Amino acid sequence: SHGHFDHIEDLIGVARDTGAPVVGIYELCDWLQRKGIQNASAMNKGGSQEILGLRITMTDARHSSGYVDDGRMVYMGEPAGFVVRLEDGMSIYYAGDTCLFGDMKLIGEMYKPDIAFLPIGDRFTMDPAAAARACEFLGVRQVVPMHWGTFPLLTGTPAELRRLVPAGVEVLELKPGETSE
Repeated sequence: SHGHFDHIEDLIGVARDTGAPVVGIYELCDWLQRKGIQNASAMNKGGSQEILGLRITMTDARHSSGYVDDGRMVYMGEPAGFVVRLEDGMSIYYAGDTCLFGDMKLIGEMYKPDIAFLPIGDRFTMDPAAAARACEFLGVRQVVPMHWGTFPLLTGTPAELRRLVPAGVEVLELKPGETSE
């Protein structure tokens, strides 16, 4: 979704070890290719591509995107979100690290995501109240809170989100490595 250390620090090693495709904005993929990653698949906001049976569409996100590489801050392109249409037609919206923005309504109208992965930590992303409003804008039935609790400045909690989401929205609180059906 963007080039901050907490999103790409392990990316090069994982991409090399697994051979998994890496989808990202053009500038980030260019940097990855210069680091020797051959499986980077660049795109830009509004574009879509098919990878391994999934249709991936890049959407807007509001954040920043830079990485300290060899002692210098490097621009990694604009932050982004993604809508992923699965083989069975289910649609997932991964917001990346973002604040609430009005075009989430358009994402909801155009792509009709079933589930959203939304940051709730506050300070560097939206807080639980804004994420609850994003659920309303998106029209999702389920939300997975992310980007919370990993360090003290991230104060938003799934419990707070659960209190604020619109009626009928299920909050799926997952622990690292945990899965849900």
